[in-house]
Amino acid sequence: MESDPDPARFRDLMLDAEPGFEEVLRCVFGIQEHEARLYLELLDAPDSTVAELAETVDRDRSNVNRGLTTLMDKNLAERRRRLLDSGGHVYQYRATPPTEARDLMHETLDEWAAYVHDRIDEFP
Repeated sequence: MESDPDPARFRDLMLDAEPGFEEVLRCVFGIQEHEARLYLELLDAPDSTVAELAETVDRDRSNVNRGLTTLMDKNLAERRRRLLDSGGHVYQYRATPPTEARDLMHETLDEWAAYVHDRIDEFP
């Protein structure tokens, strides 16, 4: 997590009376709506390719690639290389299981809380 997390992300979440999984995911990891949608799609369709995801979420392949890179950077997805019988290979993507994603959310929030505690300790 970055050393100076954006408090607006957490403020927005706290103002929502009953945030859902997607809202919490977006808030905690600072990801965009389409990236959260990609994560949820990967849960429903593991081992999807960029082309399959682009069609499902109705976004171009370059946007899907960027979104997947963000998810991998946040440890919310992984990429596997599959060799094709006809030669060559294709990359398939899989979402981090929700139980692991929840653990990552807890860790991220703990880091944010520690950051806030450190800031409080710096006050006169």
